[in-house]
Amino acid sequence: MIHVAITDDHPIVIDGMINALQGQDDISISGTYRNAAELFKGLRSQPADVLMLDLQLPDRNGSELVPLLLQQYPDLHILIFSSMESIPYVREMMQQGCKGYIPKSSGSQAVLLQAIRQVAAGNIYLDDGIKGHLLQEMLHTRRRAATIAPRITQREKEVLQQIATGLTNQQIADKLFISLRTVETHRYNLLQKLNIRNTVGLLRVAQEMGLLDH
Repeated sequence: MIHVAITDDHPIVIDGMINALQGQDDISISGTYRNAAELFKGLRSQPADVLMLDLQLPDRNGSELVPLLLQQYPDLHILIFSSMESIPYVREMMQQGCKGYIPKSSGSQAVLLQAIRQVAAGNIYLDDGIKGHLLQEMLHTRRRAATIAPRITQREKEVLQQIATGLTNQQIADKLFISLRTVETHRYNLLQKLNIRNTVGLLRVAQEMGLLDH
């Protein structure tokens, strides 16, 4: 039996999911919750195998909530059911440990049942539309890497790899036996070449493009 918890702040959505899941021999609803506080309280007394989670709750957003949930319940299979269809956000949620993502716009009964059974079995489930967008993004990133990577010098790549380890500009300068000004220039050039505004974005794009590989 797959025990499913449902968390959404819209009663009509909860009612719709209950109607979709009722009557299944292999699925039972362990609890329904309207916010993160109710969810944490409920999971303590009513454990779940799969959590259907909306990302826009009144007291927590998905980016804050998912790491906390998986820290306390590492075996919980989180299946996002959200109106947010931004691909960067989908990618972030999956990287944080979610097992699936369904846009509310495509959440038919058949899709919900398939997704729940897939993630409960330890698999990943992504809506077909999201899969397509992720594939397009991956191909775009690869084309971008093929265009930009040759323009990244070996020294810039070395500096980039040191930035990824968390070193300060001065520490990088000391380690690579170059001046602080040179490190600052390389960092600036990397931001310009990759069209990024800050270090967090720089490291994310560099990782996607394989520039941090040794």
